[in-house]
Amino acid sequence: MTLLVLGILLWWGAHLFKRVAPGIREPMGNKGKGLVAIVLVASIVLMVIGYRSAESFELGIYPPFLQHINNLLMLLALYFTSPGPSKGAIFYKMRHPMLTGFGLWAIAHLLVNWDPASFVLFGGLWAWSIVEKIVINKTEPNWTPNPKGSIKKDAMFLLASVVLLAVIGYVHGMVGPSPFPGG
Repeated sequence: MTLLVLGILLWWGAHLFKRVAPGIREPMGNKGKGLVAIVLVASIVLMVIGYRSAESFELGIYPPFLQHINNLLMLLALYFTSPGPSKGAIFYKMRHPMLTGFGLWAIAHLLVNWDPASFVLFGGLWAWSIVEKIVINKTEPNWTPNPKGSIKKDAMFLLASVVLLAVIGYVHGMVGPSPFPGG
């Protein structure tokens, strides 16, 4: 579990570095972007290794209907992490669609993974998505939404999200548990 927690802490630190320590980050310029990218890759590697190697146990069995809610949340997560919210007509005034999508991804995984390692991983990343929004809003209070797009763009990105969900679900089922009922 130590590697998992270390990975999550590195993820938090790398993402918050620019806003929490601008006096250190700004003088680094483009080299700082490279350093942050390396730390983020290391954090992901540590989270994957830590999660897969954590001695964990089921804390209960989730009700089957949560799998459907998981998939709906995943569809929304994919949509919010797409360009759809900023180019469409429905969510164009939303300030943090990608962080919202990331948070929905984490919540979706918490619904169907009832073990300590999952609570640490997905709970830690969900908490990060919330803190990141708060920090951005505090350090960058002035924000202007994108111009209103079209419903056509919303529909296009929603359709792309449905296709992506099917592909990701298929691959997920090949390397781990199938996210689809009966799969």
